[in-house]
Amino acid sequence: MAKSPHAPRRSLGEHIVVALPYLWLIAFFLVPFVIVAKISLSQTAIAQPPYLPVLDLSQGFAGLVAFAKELSLASYALIASDDIYLLSYLKSLEVAGLSTLMLLALGIPLAYGMARAPKRLQPVLVMLVVLPFWTSFLIRIYAWVAILQQDGLLNRVLLALGVIDAPVVWLASDTAVHIGIVYSYLPFMVLPLYASFQKLDESFFEAAADLGCPRWRAFFTVTLPLVMPGIGAGALLCLIPIIGEFVIPDLLGSSETMMIGQTLWTEFFANRDWPVASAIAIVLLALLLGPIAAFERVQGPELGGRRR
Repeated sequence: MAKSPHAPRRSLGEHIVVALPYLWLIAFFLVPFVIVAKISLSQTAIAQPPYLPVLDLSQGFAGLVAFAKELSLASYALIASDDIYLLSYLKSLEVAGLSTLMLLALGIPLAYGMARAPKRLQPVLVMLVVLPFWTSFLIRIYAWVAILQQDGLLNRVLLALGVIDAPVVWLASDTAVHIGIVYSYLPFMVLPLYASFQKLDESFFEAAADLGCPRWRAFFTVTLPLVMPGIGAGALLCLIPIIGEFVIPDLLGSSETMMIGQTLWTEFFANRDWPVASAIAIVLLALLLGPIAAFERVQGPELGGRRR
């Protein structure tokens, strides 16, 4: 539809407001991405910075051509040829996928109960969900190190209740990593789900009850399909950062739970191999684009229809 000639023109302030998000993305996403992509095409060197080539704009176009000729895909070839990187990616996907399913299993009933609670209690429940954020993330993970130790609180409670006969080794295992991840990321799953449950129209449930649908069946056939955008948002909010998680597997896991975040840290700081570390980061970003694009393709038309 052609724009009306009498349509009001945007003021300078409106143009600035519209441009600010784009400027933010350019400054804090696009520019760093270009820098990391450039380093990933370089070669490791004992220098400062520890890679070659380094772009020298003082040489003009000739320097730019010489710089471009020295770029290579050697770091990506190394990642493709060494199993340690593939195993790290697969481990990250495994841990992130399983942890996200656990978060959904815990977050859906918790968020549903919060949304169905009396209105006066809901702000208190939301505050309790976000209350862990008031404490440092690192301190909370160190607390789990103390809890999961062989003589820690968890084993003491289980021994006192008679659930186990001898202390169980929780720390330095996949179980400890999943516990730490689920505990840390549960608010990111609950809050989008709570917002979706809270927006549901009660008339849908009344109609289902009038048609003789049991409450448990109405939950799976009516409620869950209506909150799929919240489920997708919560899953993405958890899945994406979990894949690149470093602190939790490093403190609670072992060498067998080496995730890609730990591998990237090792290459960048221990080995000082910035090109390989940058290539790992670029490949990780490419992997994350898959679930984001899938969510946008599935939920985009539905969200667009709702805006109309």
